[in-house]
Amino acid sequence: MTIDTNDMLNSILESLSRISYIKLEDIPNIDLYMDQVTTFMNSHLASSKRNPDDKILTKTMINNYAKNQLLPPPEKKKYSKEHQLLLIFIYYFKNILSIQDIQDLLFPITRDFFHPGKDSGDYDIKSIYQEVFSLEKGQIEFLKQDIIDKFKHAQETFPEAEATDQEFLRTFSFVCMLSFDVYVKKMIIEKLIDSLPKENGKDKK
Repeated sequence: MTIDTNDMLNSILESLSRISYIKLEDIPNIDLYMDQVTTFMNSHLASSKRNPDDKILTKTMINNYAKNQLLPPPEKKKYSKEHQLLLIFIYYFKNILSIQDIQDLLFPITRDFFHPGKDSGDYDIKSIYQEVFSLEKGQIEFLKQDIIDKFKHAQETFPEAEATDQEFLRTFSFVCMLSFDVYVKKMIIEKLIDSLPKENGKDKK
């Protein structure tokens, strides 16, 4: 089956335009029980699911995050707004980073800025979340242009291939270019994490 390349590119760009994050003001200011947290996350991050049946967050996931010291324990079985912000960070990080790397990255955040219900000065996890995720809009536009450039480049590959093979080979080229980009950025992220002071009492294995 022949796929219209312009339709494919437009579909990709439309998907990028639909990417969104949970805004700080959308997160309840009251503490939630675990069931309420999973319902909230699964509802507000539904657009990021690959398959309709995928779960964004489950009770088992939350328990595992707590077990691996990614998430501070709840207060009287309730999770604060700050807990939910950490869960959002974990959701994005877990797609590319190991549990150990997420632990190293979030430990200073939970140690210095996780203070539910208290005035923690100029910065707390809420202000950090707000500033970091406010960068999203500009990044989406940059990523769109980068993807357009890679897509056009991929469409120029394998000019001598048989027509029956050319479509797949060009798609393969596009996937490889995107994968290499992810590989390089993941490597940079890991080097940055490795440069952080290891203050959580756990040596990297």
